[in-house]
Amino acid sequence: MSYRTRLGGELRAADAGSRVTLAGWVARRRDHGGLVFVDLRDSAGLVQLVFDPADQPEAHATAHELRNEFVVQVEGVVAPRSPETINPKLPTGQVEVRADRLTVLARAGVLPFQLDEEGVDESLRLHHRYLDLRRGRMRHNIWTRFKLTQTIRRHMEDNDFWELETPILYKSTPEGAREFVVPTSSHPGKFYALPQSPQTFKQLYAISGFERYYQIAKCFRDEATRADRTQEFTQLDIEMAFLEADELFSLLEELWAKVWREVLGIELRTPFRRMSWDEATLRYGSDKPDLRFGCEIADVTDALRGTEFKAFGGVIESGGVVRGFAAPGALEFSRKDFDDLVEFAKTWGGKGVAWLQVAGGEIRSPIAKFLSQAELDGIVAAVDATDGDTIFLVADAEEAAVRVLGPLRLHLGERLGLVGDGWEFLWVTGFPMFEWLPDENRWKAAHNPFSAPAPEFLETFDADPPAARSCQYDLVLNGNEIGGGSIRNHRPEVQRRIFELLGISQERAEQNFSFLLRALSMGAPPHGGIAFGLDRLAMLLADADSLREVVAFPKGQGGADPLTGAPSEVSAAQLTEVGLRVVAPPT
Repeated sequence: MSYRTRLGGELRAADAGSRVTLAGWVARRRDHGGLVFVDLRDSAGLVQLVFDPADQPEAHATAHELRNEFVVQVEGVVAPRSPETINPKLPTGQVEVRADRLTVLARAGVLPFQLDEEGVDESLRLHHRYLDLRRGRMRHNIWTRFKLTQTIRRHMEDNDFWELETPILYKSTPEGAREFVVPTSSHPGKFYALPQSPQTFKQLYAISGFERYYQIAKCFRDEATRADRTQEFTQLDIEMAFLEADELFSLLEELWAKVWREVLGIELRTPFRRMSWDEATLRYGSDKPDLRFGCEIADVTDALRGTEFKAFGGVIESGGVVRGFAAPGALEFSRKDFDDLVEFAKTWGGKGVAWLQVAGGEIRSPIAKFLSQAELDGIVAAVDATDGDTIFLVADAEEAAVRVLGPLRLHLGERLGLVGDGWEFLWVTGFPMFEWLPDENRWKAAHNPFSAPAPEFLETFDADPPAARSCQYDLVLNGNEIGGGSIRNHRPEVQRRIFELLGISQERAEQNFSFLLRALSMGAPPHGGIAFGLDRLAMLLADADSLREVVAFPKGQGGADPLTGAPSEVSAAQLTEVGLRVVAPPT
């Protein structure tokens, strides 16, 4: 005989009169005079059980001893509730089960927290994650993640993609983020690395003739954790041969429209907006702009060129810029509020923030007296300010102005309640190909060294690295980067030129990437792809504030696992097997 004939959470009014066997957890017990009421929880939801001493005294006596999270099996008849006891908040609220047999399958000890308790410390929740996952909110989060991956797999397979695996034990390629290294007793003194992504192997699939690959892949980075970054994470990884970026964009817009429809019941607007990296950083001070509100940044340098106000004029004469934006709703800011914004700018490496308020046809500001009327009018026109707006300006080197204005725009957007609801997707394209590292006096790949230059920079990227733009693209959602990829280098001579510019010698390139360079020389098709952070997508879909809320068994702050106690020490014998010894870490 099976433990159950039905799921209690599935019972409805049409089931009245049927006899059922249920099994699940005790969510709550209530004694009302002679009757005992128990809310039974299973994978389908809650249903109310009623134990009447007049019907079955033995079952009633056992029910009286039940505590939260006991596991029980019960038999009884589904009965309609009386009109005054119907619970419209429950899908099962029109019925109850009149129980006549009760078996306790497992008892629960004293609970470290109640499942309906709010504000439970996260480390306590992670330490008892098997309890935490029984909570309705966590169950919904994990269902959201399941539905996300289910929809992805169906869409990719409908579009002729094969789900293929790549190795977990990788060759170390330390050019990117810090890797987890893995010793092996088979080769003492040598190490594998855990993959930061399936980057090179997915390229090898395309070169091998598997023209449409995807994988839901585990990836690892030995980096500091935060609410939206973990050391162990999951990617949706995609690679295609003979790919044009527009084809990939169309495929993915269709995918995310399907996900939002099936998970949230929301229809997205497609095609998604597109914007170059240069435009995004100018208008929003960010390469992942939140488009749910305005406050677009404008360059007012030309309006102030030749000004006698030294705080602006000096910056402009030295090659800097003056940029800013207008925001509604800040007319009541106090002097302290503005001082706090100055300090906010300094935390981002800026010198400060100037402000002007447009009210009743006048401009109020401590700096207004230093500017001519034409200059004031030019500022207002440049940022498109209207009556009731406050204008915020930053004068600095261009890079510093971008670094300050982007976070300042977001900060004020949230503080002033300007950020709207909804889902704003954006493709950002044309990223810089290289970044200069002044402390190391060298160029670094802005994305990764395998991204191809945009066609117009193919001949000049190594002659003029600052101007070079790559075939890289990111998909941004509500100010979050949810995916990024590129068209890859498929010609070995281009790949070697990039390595040379990055200071990767031919010998080092052969040591780290010989397998890829060989593959590229054997007839590699044009190819490219993209990877999406699946945890971050699930977090956004579930309206959670941390990746840990959508991962069943996550690591906690600092990468420690309160559930199992990992990371932990290993025995001296294990260390000897792999030829290692533990030394004190550097201070």
